[in-house]
Amino acid sequence: MKYVLITGGASGMGKSTAEKLAKEGYFVFSCDIKKCEERENILQIQTDVTDMKSVENAFDIVCKYTDKLDAVINFAGIIMMNSLIEISEEDFMRIFNINLFGTYRVNKTFFPMIEKGKGKIIITTSELAKNKILPFNAIYSISKKALDAYAQGLTMELGLLDIPVITLRPGAVETPILNDSNKAMNDLHSNTTLFQNSINKFKSIVDNEQGGTIPSSKIADLVYKILNKKKPKVAYAKNTSIKLKMLNLVSTKMQIKILKTILNKKES
Repeated sequence: MKYVLITGGASGMGKSTAEKLAKEGYFVFSCDIKKCEERENILQIQTDVTDMKSVENAFDIVCKYTDKLDAVINFAGIIMMNSLIEISEEDFMRIFNINLFGTYRVNKTFFPMIEKGKGKIIITTSELAKNKILPFNAIYSISKKALDAYAQGLTMELGLLDIPVITLRPGAVETPILNDSNKAMNDLHSNTTLFQNSINKFKSIVDNEQGGTIPSSKIADLVYKILNKKKPKVAYAKNTSIKLKMLNLVSTKMQIKILKTILNKKES
């Protein structure tokens, strides 16, 4: 039997991937801070990726079942919407502690099992990681760009050991994190003292973009495909936004001009 470990396995892309792989005959260790019901071929392990002791406890549990892994798949992450001037230091640190350092803790801890199993490491960033940073979701983009850089560095280093590291850069996916982004946007609109009008316009743009989401099962199918490739690519994108790609082609100065025209337009 093949063994995989998934973080963020209680919901969204992580849950869909856990269910897909379990159905295909894998035994899945599903790590998440939330408790979930047990399913066939899925062992739920309550894990806080911000706490090294919690990650090490998950390692000890996995060791009771196997001494090697065929893959570690990193989905755990959160989203925030805020302005970089108004965000609290606590929130700034928190998103990095989960999105970046949480991934580091998991990969570092479970690497001996990956090495022994000659397995793969998959790291989920975002399509935003390759684009210029936009206002109000900048803190999320910065964390994902940092994670993407970490993934690229790990790809280069572990490539010397013939251990594949694959980066996933999904666009809009139907997951609870999408609802979290809506709540975060509403909270920002209520709390900001600098960008009230701009936030209102930005929210309407985000709402329109959400019509182009794909189900999380599409990401699960892609992960299954990657795991069964002997020589996977170093990075995969899924459902990326054409509008974001087009905006990314123009200069930063032009982006600012466009955004000012759109977001600072007064209500008629």
